[in-house]
Amino acid sequence: MGANSRLTVADLRASKGTRQYTDVYVSSAEEAAAAAEGGIDMVTIQDAQMSTEMRSAAGNAFIVVGLDYGQVVTTDDYLRAAFSAINDGADACWCAASLQTIERLAAEGIPVVGHVGLIPPRRTWTGGFKAVGKTATTAMEVWRQTSALVDAGAFAAEIEVVPEPVATAISAKTSLVMISMGSGSNCDAQYLFSTDVLGTNTGHVPRHAKQYADLRAELDRIQEMRVAAYAAFADDVASGGFPDAARLVAIDPVELATFATALAAEQ
Repeated sequence: MGANSRLTVADLRASKGTRQYTDVYVSSAEEAAAAAEGGIDMVTIQDAQMSTEMRSAAGNAFIVVGLDYGQVVTTDDYLRAAFSAINDGADACWCAASLQTIERLAAEGIPVVGHVGLIPPRRTWTGGFKAVGKTATTAMEVWRQTSALVDAGAFAAEIEVVPEPVATAISAKTSLVMISMGSGSNCDAQYLFSTDVLGTNTGHVPRHAKQYADLRAELDRIQEMRVAAYAAFADDVASGGFPDAARLVAIDPVELATFATALAAEQ
């Protein structure tokens, strides 16, 4: 693939098992542009954020659009949302819906990324936000989920918080491009959220996440500067310091006098 070429599904499949791609979840065009400039291979976004602007910002990065499970409901809804994303320049769609829905998407040529292991929208079935596949029985269930996605026509799957040896074995055995979220280093891509990478996460930080910057401190500093600037403006208005002469529009004295005479004559 050339330096100025965009990643494709064919590229990802062809390099399976030979390299690790990087994938980050971004929430703005600015983050997408920074990720692309920083050499990130793939960016994942929510469907509501996908636009031609986002495509342009992401440069050559492979865009996966997450079809919002629970907000997108019927198979026809998924098809409409997927085609809208692809038409705006997305490269693939993440889908946690039924295998039947994934089959329909795949049948229309939509590249689908499925999900195995901990699936957050369905976490109640596996005990909440916790690792999946820590027993032989549950590890085999992750394998069966993966095989079912292959049969449904998906080309990739996110594998979330599964023990590394289990994820390694599954990734080696399946034809799917496996995207690791906390499942070790032997899959085909490593996936993190920008909030964790950038240090802007104000909630729970998962064990598998790693912080590479402290933007939270910088954002707090910027907020303090905002408050100080607004307060100074308010004080300036109260004291009569704003607006000063340099910020006023001048008028010729003759014109002003003529205007004043005309205005006084008005009833």
